[in-house]
Amino acid sequence: MIRRNRSTKIVATLGPSSNTMEKMRSLVAAGADVFRLNFSHGSHADHKKVHGYIRELEEEAGRPIAILQDLQGPKLRISTFADGPVELFAGKHFRLDLDPAPGDRERVHLPHREIFQALQPGNMLLLDDGKIKLKVIACDAEHAQTEVINGGPLSDRKGVNVPNAVLDVSPLTDKDRKDLEFGLALGVDWVALSFVQRPADVAEARKLIGGRAKLLSKLEKPSAIQHLPELIDLSDAIMVARGDLGVEMLPEDVPSLQKRIIRGCRAAGKPVVVATQMLESMIKAPAPTRAEASDVATAVYDGADAVMLSAESAAGDYPVESVTMMNRIIERTERDDVYRDTLMTHHPEPEATGPDAITAAARQVAETIGAAAIVTFTTSGSTTLRAARERPTVPILCLTADRETARRLALVWGVHSIRTQDARSFSQMVDFATKLTHEHKFGQRGDRIVVTAGVPFGTPGATNILRIAYID
Repeated sequence: MIRRNRSTKIVATLGPSSNTMEKMRSLVAAGADVFRLNFSHGSHADHKKVHGYIRELEEEAGRPIAILQDLQGPKLRISTFADGPVELFAGKHFRLDLDPAPGDRERVHLPHREIFQALQPGNMLLLDDGKIKLKVIACDAEHAQTEVINGGPLSDRKGVNVPNAVLDVSPLTDKDRKDLEFGLALGVDWVALSFVQRPADVAEARKLIGGRAKLLSKLEKPSAIQHLPELIDLSDAIMVARGDLGVEMLPEDVPSLQKRIIRGCRAAGKPVVVATQMLESMIKAPAPTRAEASDVATAVYDGADAVMLSAESAAGDYPVESVTMMNRIIERTERDDVYRDTLMTHHPEPEATGPDAITAAARQVAETIGAAAIVTFTTSGSTTLRAARERPTVPILCLTADRETARRLALVWGVHSIRTQDARSFSQMVDFATKLTHEHKFGQRGDRIVVTAGVPFGTPGATNILRIAYID
């Protein structure tokens, strides 16, 4: 049985470097709590095989492991050039249009009518992850004449970003819809939605998911930030996708935005994941830069629920070492005296409800009496999410009879999920709590625990009981 000595969780992306049973077993031992399946790559057969490995490892580890399906989303790209790559020079003009003929140094095909419909003179277009910057001089529904602001080489099928414009594009392509149905049938726990621009995008995906998994919205478009409170409210979790945000926004704006998103999610009691380029140099090197270690620590200090590895664990030379390093950075940060001070500086006030009052009191009681743990009984996960929102100094044990709930909560700060049978009475519930706290080595005989639950049992969101119990 694997026991974590930290509260912040680790999401590891699987790929060619890590999708064997042996490698995945090592990743779990090193600290991975959630595995991300990137549906931009790999076949359905590949993902099905990996899914089976994860469920086997879950039994071996004796702890739930969450599976996050990350949908590809729309890919906006230019087409091809007749004679290979071209060089664009600052101050020159360059045209993008709907003509499918191969491009040259003066123009290229852009097969996305929605982009032209959204453009206005003065808008910027970013190509090849922002390396090429174009300013729109004139445009209509079929073309855009631009001035090159930042030039450089441009080759076939490079990506296009349109900052500060809302495109009439669904975040779910035909491929995404097929992938989503496949993932839900497989039994993924979380679905990550790419290219979110507005609340309607989340509503569309939620309708298709139909409660079969939890929905995580990736914030990678500046237009989404304009709807941040609504998107947090509509989503089950949020991801700060800093790589894409960094392309469409000024680099100096991303750190403060990261803090703003984390703070908003913590206030709402929604899990938040910080992602992209966290230990980027470990794709090719056995150790990170000091700046990367500081970057991971900053997300932990801010109170993120999880931090994510992308290419580091999926395609890099050191996948296990990357997870090990991230685990070490988190553990060291959480031991720092400054960590608690920083974490509680922006502690959200409880809402004026009975469940919030009980949960806030549970944290205070646990810290006052030096309890070994806070134990939550939950069906839907809402009682445990409230406990995590409080960011207590003691572990949160989630006892649930629902296997899906146990897995989904593997993403949440400080939560250790344990599957158990339904309690038939309050006294039996307390017995389960003390016994399992001891069995899972979160407390010793004579220790006290704080128990929260809702009565009648099985009523989602009805946290209305707090009890102090002894482990005997």
